[in-house]
Amino acid sequence: MPPRVPAARWSWAGLLLLAVVAVDQWVKACIAAAIPAGASVPVIPGIFSLTHVQNRGVAFGLLAGASPLVTILAALTLVLILLYNRGRQFLSSRSAAAGVACMAGGAVGNLVDRLRFGYVVDYLDVHIWPVFNLADVAIVIGAGLLILVVSRDRGLVSPRR
Repeated sequence: MPPRVPAARWSWAGLLLLAVVAVDQWVKACIAAAIPAGASVPVIPGIFSLTHVQNRGVAFGLLAGASPLVTILAALTLVLILLYNRGRQFLSSRSAAAGVACMAGGAVGNLVDRLRFGYVVDYLDVHIWPVFNLADVAIVIGAGLLILVVSRDRGLVSPRR
């Protein structure tokens, strides 16, 4: 049986997860209140804008007609990931716990939008990539942390000295 993850680590990771969801929802509410859907406000002209998009698809607007199915699959995926990783050894590191917390927080943030509105509010527009949001950033950072942890644990990346 794998070693149990200390409760204090889960408390810390749980707070990170809640912080990601809270900040994500707050920023989305601010964007929705300040910028009409479909409108864009240049921050750095030609490089970065705040663009209010109502994403009814999956990532980057793909599968726009599948919203109810997407919501169900996203919720099930999140539950399965958390159940599968419960008590796993790689979560004994702070980096891995932070990675899972960021990924789960981002997934919950986007899931809340889908359940409330039927779409996800996206707003970060770098003009060379589809518009995205803070929850998406948290998911990517969390996945990156997990890849680094797994790579380090398997000897693919040497640890910092």
